[in-house]
Amino acid sequence: MAIQHAVLALLARGPSYGYELKGAFEAAVGPQWGTLNIGHLYQILDRLSRDGLVVAERHAQPVKPDRVVYEVTPAGRAELDRWLAEPSPRSGGFRDDFFLKVTAAARSGQAGTVRSVLGNQRAHLMRELRNLDGLRRRADDPVVRLLLSAAGRHVEADLAFVDDAESALLADGGAVLAELAADRSPAAPPEAEPGPARATG
Repeated sequence: MAIQHAVLALLARGPSYGYELKGAFEAAVGPQWGTLNIGHLYQILDRLSRDGLVVAERHAQPVKPDRVVYEVTPAGRAELDRWLAEPSPRSGGFRDDFFLKVTAAARSGQAGTVRSVLGNQRAHLMRELRNLDGLRRRADDPVVRLLLSAAGRHVEADLAFVDDAESALLADGGAVLAELAADRSPAAPPEAEPGPARATG
């Protein structure tokens, strides 16, 4: 997740300092994201500064240490515009831990194991869906409500996959599982191409 671009978006609204940015980020993305680690935020700001996308300026305070205020540069605005203009592929691709669990359970040939894996995941997703729905109902910010709704759509899609897996693997009295369990041979390596004949003797 490109948090650095979200930070650029916040700074595009005006100069700001670390803890102010942390609070603005957490308010903008809502509670489902969780808190933003301040140390990680300062690492991002240092990188943005090093890359010329923001500038940092120290402001003296009467009692506390100097406050470092960050401001987006023209290059930073151009990078933000570039990021906003491009589509966003899935950050993790399609490599999914739960899919690997389904694969392992299916290859075991044990219907009970498959039911347990699918049942545990379904219960987890239902709890997550209820939690997201409660957060969405309590959210005042329409953008946060929209993000929570999007998160709920992802969970609903995951639930649909659990249903698909159940239908595909447990139908016909477990015939599919028996077939998968019987096929225990690893894929055969490709045959080597014949090389030139060697002289013997």
